[in-house]
Amino acid sequence: MRRLAALLLPLLLLAAACTSAPEAPAPGTSDPKSSEWWRPAPGLAWQWQLSGRLDPTVDVPVYDIDGFDHPASAVADLHRRGRKVICYLSTGAWEEFRPDAGKFPKELLGAGNGWPGERWLDIRRTDLLAPLMAARLDMCRTKGFDAVEPDNMDGYANRTGFPLTAADQLAYNRLIARLAHERGLAVGLKNDLDQIPQLLPDFDFAVNEQCAEYEECDRLTPFVTSGKAVFHAEYELPLAAFCPRSKELGLDSVLKKYELGVWRRAC
Repeated sequence: MRRLAALLLPLLLLAAACTSAPEAPAPGTSDPKSSEWWRPAPGLAWQWQLSGRLDPTVDVPVYDIDGFDHPASAVADLHRRGRKVICYLSTGAWEEFRPDAGKFPKELLGAGNGWPGERWLDIRRTDLLAPLMAARLDMCRTKGFDAVEPDNMDGYANRTGFPLTAADQLAYNRLIARLAHERGLAVGLKNDLDQIPQLLPDFDFAVNEQCAEYEECDRLTPFVTSGKAVFHAEYELPLAAFCPRSKELGLDSVLKKYELGVWRRAC
């Protein structure tokens, strides 16, 4: 084998010399080689921590953490521990406490979404939102995340201050999914149960809150039957009230507190 490699080496060098090197992607654009991304399958335990000091020692294969709050070193540490890491972002609501909050034009900001310092976004204005969200997804990619959890992706079903339609939401959610995939990131559909049939091909997994409490978990089965994970959290119900059904449906379910700190109890 070594002799064959020695004979082939000059030919390989000649071929390399005759082939121009690919150009690096421009800042803010996708890497043309990033055609593959992580595709989480059902059966993956997960930790969802969006507040408090990050505890990287929970023995689960998937972490979902805030994209702004954690540096690349934290993501790298989780990778060394064998974890895949999801980048939490709010893509459907403005948050006054984010470092890029001043870049959002005032005409994009609607009614409050029930959380302090947050307002719904006018998702119809993709001309303004696309570059802002692309920059956030660039951040996730640069920090080394494997996936993104885009939150507040069901504004059309809420009182946003804008006349949003289901078609507006579908177009915006697909935009976010495309921007994530262009950067080699898996992307999860957050809640938005009504649009699962239309959006299933665009998203790689789902993230859901309280489907058991509202008796909606059956609506997530298209993800599971398509081989896509559903990361599910409850807040009010005891484990015994939702875990048996979660296991039947193939959901990856945990009990969390509303602050989404370290504390968790898994099915």
